[in-house]
Amino acid sequence: MNVETLCSKILAGDRINFDEAVFLHDNSGIDTLAYLADTIRQRKHPEGVVSYIIDRNLNTTNVCVTDCGFCSFYATPKDKEKAYVLEREDIYQRIQETVDVGGVQILMQSGHHPKLGCEWFEELMRDIMARWPDLHLHAMAPSEIEHLARVSKITTLEVLKRLQAAGMKSMPGGGAEVLTERVRAIIAPRKTSSDDWIRIMEEAHSIGMRTTATMMYGHVEHTADRIEHLQRLRDLQDRTGGFTAFIGWTFQPGGNPLGDELIAGGWSKATHAEYFRVTSIARIFLDNFDNIQASFVTQGADAAQLSLRMGCNDFGSVMLEENVVSAAGCCELIDVTGIEKHIVQAGFTPRQRNQEYALL
Repeated sequence: MNVETLCSKILAGDRINFDEAVFLHDNSGIDTLAYLADTIRQRKHPEGVVSYIIDRNLNTTNVCVTDCGFCSFYATPKDKEKAYVLEREDIYQRIQETVDVGGVQILMQSGHHPKLGCEWFEELMRDIMARWPDLHLHAMAPSEIEHLARVSKITTLEVLKRLQAAGMKSMPGGGAEVLTERVRAIIAPRKTSSDDWIRIMEEAHSIGMRTTATMMYGHVEHTADRIEHLQRLRDLQDRTGGFTAFIGWTFQPGGNPLGDELIAGGWSKATHAEYFRVTSIARIFLDNFDNIQASFVTQGADAAQLSLRMGCNDFGSVMLEENVVSAAGCCELIDVTGIEKHIVQAGFTPRQRNQEYALL
């Protein structure tokens, strides 16, 4: 196995396997990976358009019993100072603000609150859709679906069907982190298992609900863990075709136990170079994914701009609100003008999209 042979295989349009992806990840220069990823992007999106969406991250509650070591956002149920559940009028005001500036989507994710079950979210979604029937609700990652099933004592498939009937149109890929049990045992031992994350995604696809896929890396995982994660996504996409996009970002160590522990042990935060490497590998390996989204919120707009030449064809969201990674001390939000400027400077045409990646 060598890089030159793998390059020829990829440029011919052939699929690489697990071992080849591991070898390419560890032995290729970023320039080579970028060239391969950009070539694939051009084949999939020859029109030269880079898309973005206007939405808002709405976190209805930060109360969570999962206690993930990497999370700076959550509060325990007993934390009276930090814990919150948003009042309905507050939620409605935030949604109206989003709609008023051209927002087309609400990304709704929350902590695993021990007393909020499926019924609470059903009622909320019905109320939202009654007020804003054209709004797209992109909501409730697999770990939240599993939690609601446990609280309401029903199956995860029933939760998905009930929320879909209430107005939930698609599901984000949150909670994936890295889909290997070795890694999850260290960073999120009480969270949804890798198998259950995949199973719940497949259930969503089975009822016609499209979803995104994510990976949060740059902590305790190895190369093989990263590629196993991508392999599981690619295998599921082969079966269902239900994923619209892949979004990867690096672990943010501020204000969380995992970050403190790693820094104390001499660990260094993932660099932009590492982000570019993994992003390029994802574009090369995930040959059945149409879209790869840049993560300007964690990497910054300039690095996200560079990633448009490393396989990404989407700049992400003009987020009006973000609470999770910003709690870790890392968050860059820019407006429509800023996003379009970065896209144009990279040599592309900016276009607004919806959650299904249809251009508006």
